[in-house]
Amino acid sequence: MSLEQPLAPLPQEGMGFASTWPIRAGDVDPYNRLRFDAIARYLQDIAAEQLEQTFLNRTDPNWIVRRTVIDVIRPILMPDRVRLLRWCSSMSTRWTNMRVRVTSANGGLIETEGFWINISDSNNMPARISDEGLAYLAQTTTEHRLRWRAYLTDSTPAESDTDMPFPVRATDIDQYNHVNNACYWQAVEQFLAEYPKILAAPHRAVIEYVAPVLARQHVTVRSRYEAGDRSGQPVLRLWFVVGGTTTTVVRIMPLA
Repeated sequence: MSLEQPLAPLPQEGMGFASTWPIRAGDVDPYNRLRFDAIARYLQDIAAEQLEQTFLNRTDPNWIVRRTVIDVIRPILMPDRVRLLRWCSSMSTRWTNMRVRVTSANGGLIETEGFWINISDSNNMPARISDEGLAYLAQTTTEHRLRWRAYLTDSTPAESDTDMPFPVRATDIDQYNHVNNACYWQAVEQFLAEYPKILAAPHRAVIEYVAPVLARQHVTVRSRYEAGDRSGQPVLRLWFVVGGTTTTVVRIMPLA
């Protein structure tokens, strides 16, 4: 897949791991739209449920996400109830693309894909997925040679007056002493509040985590908004910077 390509479909109805729950007040914006940070938490929650309810909790319990793609095709609004369906769309021996389809009782549809890396208990480095885990993941894909390739390669812009501090709170830190991946989407929502035109039509948001952000580090978000790119469509780009290091990159754009 490239930045513009559609996400891989479910190979066969009835496959994948499913769960449901209601949308809650802390998940939505003032217009009752399901926010990106809530979607990111949902993706974590369905992954945790799948681990807990399968043998993966024993064989392959530790995963981190390197990239998330979120396609909002029909927005989901509260009150509603969501159904999440998770499956592997491509894989290698150490990482996998995991698709999650989010549908709602009232007709909402959000398609997502996350690049997840299996990591070792001892040093948090990429580790080989167990034979049992590989066989389980392979049930929904024939693509077994997945390689990492960054989608977001734009150079980080220079400092400017539009840079926004992004304070790291104690509650943002996860079990690996990193800022949890869902927290970055809170900054995305902060910028999107200024550019509602992007949300008015189906749109794609992509986030890539280049380097972890640790507790007590000082983060700055740089942004660039194009009211009309070469295709005439609005695009918002964000870069999370610690010192001189870009740690995370985001792009939100209309869905092709």
